[in-house]
Amino acid sequence: MWIKKIKISNFRNYKNAEINLNKKINIFYGENAQGKTNIIEAVYLCSIGKSFRTNKEKEMIKFGEENSNVEIDFEKSDREGNVSINIGAKKSVFVNKIKIKKLSELLGNINVVIFTPDDINILRGIPENRRKFLNVMISQLRPKYMHVYNLYKKTLDERNSYLKNFENQKYDLLEIYDEKLAEYGYEIYKYRNEFINKLKNKIKNIHNNITNNIIISPYDYAIKGGTNCIIKDNYISTYYTAGDDAIINGTDNIIENNTPQSGVTLTITDDTYETYFDSDGKINNPLITNYSTIVLSGEFNNRIFDIDGYILNINGEGSSTILKSSQIISRENSRIKVKSLTINNTDSNIESAIILDSQLNTIERCNLIDYSTSTDNSHRTIMLNADNNIITRNNINTSAPSVNIDYTKTPILPDCISIVVSSSNNNITNNNIQCVATTN
Repeated sequence: MWIKKIKISNFRNYKNAEINLNKKINIFYGENAQGKTNIIEAVYLCSIGKSFRTNKEKEMIKFGEENSNVEIDFEKSDREGNVSINIGAKKSVFVNKIKIKKLSELLGNINVVIFTPDDINILRGIPENRRKFLNVMISQLRPKYMHVYNLYKKTLDERNSYLKNFENQKYDLLEIYDEKLAEYGYEIYKYRNEFINKLKNKIKNIHNNITNNIIISPYDYAIKGGTNCIIKDNYISTYYTAGDDAIINGTDNIIENNTPQSGVTLTITDDTYETYFDSDGKINNPLITNYSTIVLSGEFNNRIFDIDGYILNINGEGSSTILKSSQIISRENSRIKVKSLTINNTDSNIESAIILDSQLNTIERCNLIDYSTSTDNSHRTIMLNADNNIITRNNINTSAPSVNIDYTKTPILPDCISIVVSSSNNNITNNNIQCVATTN
């Protein structure tokens, strides 16, 4: 569809304007409050018959004027057309120069999809926002839908009014209202179900094109159950399993050629850290859930990775990944595997380089250097506060500065410990541990 021309008069901040549009892409640009969104609103008005910004139509009339008019010439694959709307004491809508009696007759002439910052409320807001979105989209594709929807709302309003005076009414009428609500409600359900299924298929195709049909699951399986299903030719990886092993079979399913997906990683540098983590080190970008592994690349300074509610591999790039004055924390409902990175912690305000408050974490092949510049603070390079964790093949160097000791008194040495274990069933093996506090 091609919107060829927009003509507006006394609309918002426009006195008179005529815009001829390109058949392909059109971009409106300019300073703030110059009227870019007003043009979009004019197009939306001629498509839906209402504004997406206000319920008060008089707000669209230019200040000091009594009437406003918007007119659009458009071309579709099968026809050309014209829509014009005049707003004054009343609203008049014309399709191909003929005044229409019902707003539903406007729908389907100009099909539009609009995305504004407020549309995030479709996902985050109340269910009414999602129903409104469905109503707008479906009514453009199936104009009859809005007619059925309006009948449903009218019947519901009449039924509610009837129930307020139920004691003085006939019971037979209530049954009629209920039958009509069921009839209209089922029609609405069918329209919405058809639209949602089409939307799901399109989203699935888009997702598969982006991910090359990859399935990543943070759990021990990716697909479970089902009967008479064909599950084949997928890339599947979970935290512990991959390929066909990541599928819990149901009944009579065909499971073939599902292979592990390697290299599905997100690389994070010190420059991009704030894209994914907030100032407290918490993950603030849900995109991380699309990845089973994040790779920390390069040097990081004064960064906290506070993993709360996620299952993640956190890999470094060997000796080139250095976290200076930084900390990694796994909270109670998380599970992490940290591998091949260096934490060089010389910040006396950070007591521990790694804190594990959850089970089933792994710290492997890391260089953990925890050196305090102060004799006042205690240092514990790794804190194991939960059971069933693995600490293996790491180089751990915990040290404190030299202190002068008066041997005529009881010496007070720095509190310097490489690993503090306040839990059970942990596996601490094959580590090179050096814990030093020197004296003079």
